[in-house]
Amino acid sequence: MKSLLLLPFAALLIAAKPAPLPPPMPSLVAPAEVAANKANHLFIQLSTGGTVEMVLRPDLAPRHIERIQTLVRRGFYNGLTFHRVIPGFMAQGGDPKGTGEGGSDLPDLKAEFTAAPFLRGMLGAARATSRDSANSQFFIMLAPHPELDNNYTVMGRVVAGMDAVDAIAPGEPPAQPTTIVKAYLGDAAPASAAAK
Repeated sequence: MKSLLLLPFAALLIAAKPAPLPPPMPSLVAPAEVAANKANHLFIQLSTGGTVEMVLRPDLAPRHIERIQTLVRRGFYNGLTFHRVIPGFMAQGGDPKGTGEGGSDLPDLKAEFTAAPFLRGMLGAARATSRDSANSQFFIMLAPHPELDNNYTVMGRVVAGMDAVDAIAPGEPPAQPTTIVKAYLGDAAPASAAAK
């Protein structure tokens, strides 16, 4: 009889077990070893005259960062436009077609979603409706948008030149789109940038 009385109490203890905690939010600041690697610093010189520096986060999205670095070293992004720029939301580029429908000749990437938030200045991987459809396109956040958290891959963050991002021509597509004159990594900076 005693065991029957204990059964409901045991059931209550099991039911009262706390839910598992969500994974901790990654730091917005790149780990020291990531930031120290010059290959993790992406620079884009814009046709508007500004230069944007972003620290890439291979600790959050290793496959996406490897892709960006590969394409930058190929010169893939040079001459491409920001084809979709929505004030208060984001600026999107990296499409060789300039329509939002293009990508590189490399295969699409598997999603690398994390709890890192999409705040102003965050760099994300653009994708189609499939979660595993990111390729070459990227976007830079102009304002926080928490609805993107855990739904898109965070690849890095702007650390200098956010004023240049704010000056990217708006539109879908813009009447006179802002162009990426040159994209390069910190370990291969052009002579003019290295002299600064």
